[in-house]
Amino acid sequence: MGEEYDALARKEELRVDRIRSKRMKDEDLFKTVEEVFDVKTVMALYQMINNGPIDRVFGAVKAGKESRVYWAKGKSGEDLAVKIYLTSSMEFKKSIRQYIQGDPRFKDSRDYRKLIYTWAQKEFKNLSQAYGAGVRVPKPIHVSQNILVMEFIGEDGVPAPTLKSLAEGEISSRIYEDVMGMLDRLYRDAGLVHADLSEYNIMVHQGKVYFIDMGQAVLSAHPMADVFLSRDVGNLIRFFEKKGLNPPDPESVIKWLRRQ
Repeated sequence: MGEEYDALARKEELRVDRIRSKRMKDEDLFKTVEEVFDVKTVMALYQMINNGPIDRVFGAVKAGKESRVYWAKGKSGEDLAVKIYLTSSMEFKKSIRQYIQGDPRFKDSRDYRKLIYTWAQKEFKNLSQAYGAGVRVPKPIHVSQNILVMEFIGEDGVPAPTLKSLAEGEISSRIYEDVMGMLDRLYRDAGLVHADLSEYNIMVHQGKVYFIDMGQAVLSAHPMADVFLSRDVGNLIRFFEKKGLNPPDPESVIKWLRRQ
């Protein structure tokens, strides 16, 4: 009888510990997001913790006008990046329509919240398409409403540096060739144009480059794809020229991408 009582007591103790642990996680999460996001977003995040890929959300690692990115842990202890798009940024809502219109995969919407939801779906789709083609991007894991869950590029909650933040001596011809290789794979194999590619949204992790912020990427058949591709290539060539490298002119790079 004593052993049975001890077993029941231990079972109850474990149950209380789980409740206490979950309450602490919930309180931490609420403190993390309550000042930034609306109730619908917070509830969607709770849903991902209760029934989705997330175990716990920590602090923000990147905060912009359009979104916040948080470091999180998955159910198996893996590092995750949780990107939450703001539903209240009017300027952002106006700017994203040019990347949705003309893309047969998605529909524009007059409803601002639905538009942001579409944008999150668009980034997930672009990441999936790029990742499937062998482009180094964060592995997409889950998307719901305005929340995107993906692989965390970095270590122990510290994001990998961007090209922009690398020291002068770290920008080499090898890095340039890796960027061009990923650009070629994105354009020719994934059939996508990033449409906002620069030193600010290319990470370097363990010596390899990763393209990030893929929401605005469009199909290579998009009406504005040529304009966006020229802008992307121009941005990259200017950056590497400033770093002392001697890359070809943008027109030559574009011809190479198109194999003309």
